[in-house]
Amino acid sequence: MIVYADLIFLLNFLMDAAMLIVTAKTRKISFKWWRIVGSSFLGASYVVIMFLPVPVFLFTFSVKCMFCIGMIMTAFGFGSLQNLLRNLGTFLLVNFAVAGGMFGIHYVLASSSEVMKGIVFTQSGVAMFQLQIGSVLFVLLLLIPLLWWFRTVLQSTKQRDVLTAYVAEVTIHVGDYTASCKGLIDTGNQLYDPLTRTPVMVMEVSEWGDVLPVEWLQRIRSADVDQIISGLGVEEFVWQDRLRLVPYRGVNRNTQFMLAIKPDKVVITHNSTQIEASKVLIGLDGGKLCSDGSYQAIIHPALISAG
Repeated sequence: MIVYADLIFLLNFLMDAAMLIVTAKTRKISFKWWRIVGSSFLGASYVVIMFLPVPVFLFTFSVKCMFCIGMIMTAFGFGSLQNLLRNLGTFLLVNFAVAGGMFGIHYVLASSSEVMKGIVFTQSGVAMFQLQIGSVLFVLLLLIPLLWWFRTVLQSTKQRDVLTAYVAEVTIHVGDYTASCKGLIDTGNQLYDPLTRTPVMVMEVSEWGDVLPVEWLQRIRSADVDQIISGLGVEEFVWQDRLRLVPYRGVNRNTQFMLAIKPDKVVITHNSTQIEASKVLIGLDGGKLCSDGSYQAIIHPALISAG
């Protein structure tokens, strides 16, 4: 079997450099290109050593850890032990995700005979695929989308964690009726009733499907709430005296109206703290406030500060 050491070095150099950059982007730390190059050179050199007649102890777990730590310190410096461990953990996660993704895709696309033919064993006892020009191109083509996918997933997880910190339990009491949902505390929500200066908490109208007429739900979703108010003399509704029309500016900067309900009270539970507010209106929105359903209401910041 012919082993192309230069191709092995180049492939691992590029992969290490890409994963180090993703690690830096994920950790949001600045880096210098010459340090990335030096760290990638160190990692690629260790892979080439596997094909040389060197002592077996160089392939032990402890030595591998030393090389990995050396790569991280070369790329990002030491800073502190906590900083080093965080950078190391992120780098290892990126490696595991990319390596697992490449192996899985290769295994799915290759036949069983191709996989068996492509496996050789080095003196370290590590199984690896026989390197061919086609394999190099295959790995390089997979590397970029896999790194992008991993970084996207990780950022999405971080955003969800940040979002969760601002999500609270909301319980609305209107007479004998009680509605509960998740609400997002949004400091950008500055919607007030212009007449009474009552803060408006926006909520998905779908949460009120049990008590609102079907025709009302359709009109709210089509932004025809003024027709609901004009038809109150004909259509009887138990909460008729609780209804309000709140003007607001839509995306097109035109003034629109939102149907709102005056509850008896709203109880907000956030970080084991319970806040009760009675001066509040519940604005009914016809769409979905969050695409993944993480929350169904937008809590006015005045309700939190009042507690």
